[in-house]
Amino acid sequence: MAYKVDFKEVSAVGLESSPVADALAGLRANEARYFWNKYKFEYVTYPASEKQKEVAWFEKLIKVERDLTFSEKILEVAVYEDDALYWPEFYFENGMVLNVLYEKTGEKPKRAVGIKLAVGALVPPELEGKFKFAHQRSKLAGEIRGSFFKVKQTWL
Repeated sequence: MAYKVDFKEVSAVGLESSPVADALAGLRANEARYFWNKYKFEYVTYPASEKQKEVAWFEKLIKVERDLTFSEKILEVAVYEDDALYWPEFYFENGMVLNVLYEKTGEKPKRAVGIKLAVGALVPPELEGKFKFAHQRSKLAGEIRGSFFKVKQTWL
């Protein structure tokens, strides 16, 4: 069932099975605020079971690009798409959020996988020692630890 994320009233709906559900909900609200401010897009998340096509695409991309496979369950998926941009986000049960910023056009399109960890989330073993995480403060999410890697191949 789809859930329209409200960035003014943070709720853990759909994220209850996460050990860091409240922090992950804050991170999700932070993302919703970003998309509203930048694109005037109402941020809606869906259970991963309803977005299997996007999950399969994402899992293939991270496996081929960086040989990453996560044991953690994806709880929710949000997708922003317009003519120039495809930007799916994947919320994991352990408090990790991965997104793919994928510009469809341009001479040198931006394409990267973003990694964010909610407060209290541990760095997954699959990422341990492979990425350096920067710290960012957010009113909604507390402290966000984030990193990224560039996508080299064409995926759309």
